[in-house]
Amino acid sequence: MNAADKPIVTFGEVLLRLSPPGTERFFQSPELRTWWAGAEANVAGGLTNLGLSAQHVTVLPDNAIGDAALGGLRAEGVDTRHIVRGGSRMGLYFLESGAGMRPLRVVYDRAHSAFAELDPKAFDWPVILRDARWLHLSGVSAALGAPVVECLETAMDAAVALGVPVSLDLNYRPALWKDRDPRPIMQPLAARASLLIANPGAIETMLGVKTDGEIPEPPAALRATAERLHETYGCRRIALTQREIVSASVHGWQAHLWDASTSAMHFGGHYSVTLVDRVGGGDAFAAALLHQLLSDVSPEQAVRFATAAGALKLTIPGDVNRVRVTDVEQLLSTQG
Repeated sequence: MNAADKPIVTFGEVLLRLSPPGTERFFQSPELRTWWAGAEANVAGGLTNLGLSAQHVTVLPDNAIGDAALGGLRAEGVDTRHIVRGGSRMGLYFLESGAGMRPLRVVYDRAHSAFAELDPKAFDWPVILRDARWLHLSGVSAALGAPVVECLETAMDAAVALGVPVSLDLNYRPALWKDRDPRPIMQPLAARASLLIANPGAIETMLGVKTDGEIPEPPAALRATAERLHETYGCRRIALTQREIVSASVHGWQAHLWDASTSAMHFGGHYSVTLVDRVGGGDAFAAALLHQLLSDVSPEQAVRFATAAGALKLTIPGDVNRVRVTDVEQLLSTQG
């Protein structure tokens, strides 16, 4: 198998998102629009839209809803050969977009989902990762319970043994970690990752590494944070995203990438975005960053491309970033 044909493997729960039309409140009208979602599955879809091979690993209920989710992944061009079927229900989340001064609202309904109650022994990670180009995981999965954490650890250990690079997006979700300290779970996972993706607030909450606390943080503070993360966890690359919420309708978006080989911090640019859908920007950034790192471009080029892709996602309805490489390149050209 040629290197370019090898898949990037993602692992995590697929969710069904239900949202009222436009900027309506929950059940303002008797309509809810559905989208397939899930942080890691979003990355897989973003990768295939950028022209790379991606394979998503998860558990889907063995019923009509699970069948539809499987079809949704395949429609994005995602390889589903290692998806396990079982359990009784699909995880759900409800999202109200907000507008202006009215913030977004999210309600999760994912307890006892097929994924949350997975059997770690159902996944043969050495086989799944045998021909993989990369493994991508996130802290969303780590919040879902001991069986999923065991699966994450096993997957990362198999990847390291096979020489497969591992990226970990901290993806802090306060509602999923309610009354629990993420650090005992996330710190060992971070130590297994070659690429860490996070925003400064998640770094402090999930890994215990203090950050400057400003929004947005200045480059010197971000560099210091990245260097501490490298010293503590050994991650060779650290991507730091920053979102400044001006209102529910306008966000500032920027990112930096620190590279251990040069100890340099690279800036991806700043975008002021009038939102269409605020969900999935970080997942779009992660997918585009992997695309670029696997293309052997410079770290500066990689983070500029990934930051632009994340900004574009915020203008697209749904959770997956449906942009092509040419779309991102066109935005970069207009940004000078």
